[in-house]
Amino acid sequence: MFEPQSPLAELLRPQQLSDVIGQNHLVGQGKPLSRLVAQQRPYSMIFWGPPGTGKTTLARIISRSVDAQLINLSAVLSGVKDIRDAITKAEAVLPQRTVLFVDEIHRFNKSQQDGFLPHLESGLITLIGATTENPSFALNNALLSRCKVYVLKAIIDEDLMLLLERSLEHEKLEQMSLTLSQRQALVHAADGDARKLLGLMEILADFASSDQVADEEVAWVISGQTRRFDKRGDEFYEQISALHKCVRNSHPDAALYWLARMLDGGCDPRYIARRLLRMASEDIGNADPRAMTLCLNAWQIFERLGSPEGELALAQAVSYLASCPKSNAVYSAFKMAQSDAAKGSYAVPMHLRNAPTQLMKSQGYGQDYQYDHDHDDGIAYGQTGFPKDMGEKVYYKPVNQGLEKQISEKLRFIRAERDKSQGHKHG
Repeated sequence: MFEPQSPLAELLRPQQLSDVIGQNHLVGQGKPLSRLVAQQRPYSMIFWGPPGTGKTTLARIISRSVDAQLINLSAVLSGVKDIRDAITKAEAVLPQRTVLFVDEIHRFNKSQQDGFLPHLESGLITLIGATTENPSFALNNALLSRCKVYVLKAIIDEDLMLLLERSLEHEKLEQMSLTLSQRQALVHAADGDARKLLGLMEILADFASSDQVADEEVAWVISGQTRRFDKRGDEFYEQISALHKCVRNSHPDAALYWLARMLDGGCDPRYIARRLLRMASEDIGNADPRAMTLCLNAWQIFERLGSPEGELALAQAVSYLASCPKSNAVYSAFKMAQSDAAKGSYAVPMHLRNAPTQLMKSQGYGQDYQYDHDHDDGIAYGQTGFPKDMGEKVYYKPVNQGLEKQISEKLRFIRAERDKSQGHKHG
């Protein structure tokens, strides 16, 4: 009969704070969780961090250290009934404390999250929630206001190496011998995730043909491992933000790094192509209008070549965007125009209206319109383009970069001539 065995990550799970690897900003001497354990005064909290950083482990250590009943729930598998059952169990052991640990708490909907509130208020339960999603967006404000949020960080390579050394002392792995380069490869593949590292070690122990592990065996075990990236989560938005800001900062080297990180993590290159097009419009604009065309071409090249060949075109677009002059003048101008447009529905001035019928002409449509090509410079300076009640406005203010430097000089002349002809200043 098959009997399930505990995975290595469970067998090596720390039982006290002093055994925890990583998260020194929380578990080190004098740090928040160390003080909590020392003072025996638990409070509700949210652990926010990547997978495999110790969220479940810390919840178990805290509950054990304050002699509390620990109830585990997974928001993926649990519902309102499970929450009610947990509350019943908490009431049954009074006056003993109860720590309710909810993994993936962000997956509970608003009503489920609200179900905790009265029991937090009464002190019946101490809630510890674990989430990989930003609590500001994933959790209700009412629940957040009753919990302290602690950020857990990805485990650094130095600490992962310490965990690897510790795992080799366990009876499951004690016969396995690894070279330094093999250990470094396993740590790199784990990418800050302690549970992932121990899982790789366990697979390697089962797969290795002898105690002295071969390089090919390590390569096989770690093949296909991807870096931390979640197309719906914080890593996704943090990395695209980094890419955009490095392009804006005229830093092609850093921008190429973040492009590589996103592609390496499995991001859809088409999404990146769309964002590059937005960058060309928002941050470069008329300082170099070729940027938008180049991004469109890169997108089309990717569609024709696919991955990985087409990704080079995206890299070319990224390096160009980061290297060319920058201007957000059009972006800012359009925002101002949108703001004014939302203030009211001003009528189109009569001289700007089209008059395709005799009736419309008789109503004054198109009257006094000045045909620009009949004037010097090809511009009727005395003719306004705004509704009468608005007066003239200036939204577009080109920067002193790239092509916009020439555009700025041209518009400065046109606006000055318009001011003289109309007898007013732009607002």
